[in-house]
Amino acid sequence: MMEQVARYLAPTRLQQALAALAQPGGATVLAGGTDLMPQSHAGKVRPAPLLLNIRRVEGLDGIHVDGDRLVIGALVTVTQAMASDLVRRHAPLLVAVGEKFASEQIRNAATFGGNLCNASPAADLATPLAALDAEVELSRLADDGATLTRRVPVAEFFAGPGRTQRALDELLTAVRVPCAAAAQVARFYKGGTRQALDISTISIALVAQRDRGGRLRDVRLALGAVAATPLRARSAEALLEGAAPDAQAIAAAAAAAAGDARPIDDVRASAWYRRELLRNMVRRMLEDALAH
Repeated sequence: MMEQVARYLAPTRLQQALAALAQPGGATVLAGGTDLMPQSHAGKVRPAPLLLNIRRVEGLDGIHVDGDRLVIGALVTVTQAMASDLVRRHAPLLVAVGEKFASEQIRNAATFGGNLCNASPAADLATPLAALDAEVELSRLADDGATLTRRVPVAEFFAGPGRTQRALDELLTAVRVPCAAAAQVARFYKGGTRQALDISTISIALVAQRDRGGRLRDVRLALGAVAATPLRARSAEALLEGAAPDAQAIAAAAAAAAGDARPIDDVRASAWYRRELLRNMVRRMLEDALAH
């Protein structure tokens, strides 16, 4: 399908990239290409006449701390994040996720921005980032040439399979993650035939704070591959917030998470199997989180 591309641009500055996106018809954005290229060859994506390669855009491949936020550039690869001392210190859950992300070769090329903008319901980075209360930063070019930015919570970024809140003239430039507190509890589970090199059958991310009484506070439970978009299990979160960490509370929260899910039957699993796997794994994750 790449024969439809009439123009190819590889800018080095953000304003150049944003100016290209502001042109009529927009552009197909190429970062790591680990999703775009196979989908294009399979006919699942119809590229715009303009192919915009942003790999050389300066300033989008760094990781730094801004106040109480860890800022991960859109072009940061999964491998870079796993090797970053800042990520290990302030968002260790993302390192655990990276260990189950595809293959080493894919991790070397796949970017944070690309994984989110591909908007797969099973995107490996979507559930942990939603549970971490992360935000995406979207940039566009104003009429006077200034760069305008807005932030959208990752949990609200997805609009459906392959669709996001990003406008045609916007570029995802960074992901902003609240720095982990000392008492943070974080867990990630990815279900599939294999732990890596496989699209998730389900994925679950749990992030919370544990108080001195062992109760969970600020609970965030995100689910992937069980609905049209990654989602937060709000009913389960409400049951867990400040609840006594006992078997009854855990069982109720696991059942609520299964109820929050809206799975479908597909080639990887039935809806019934996804719901039951989700119920069992949420229970196990909570038991583990409260025991350690």
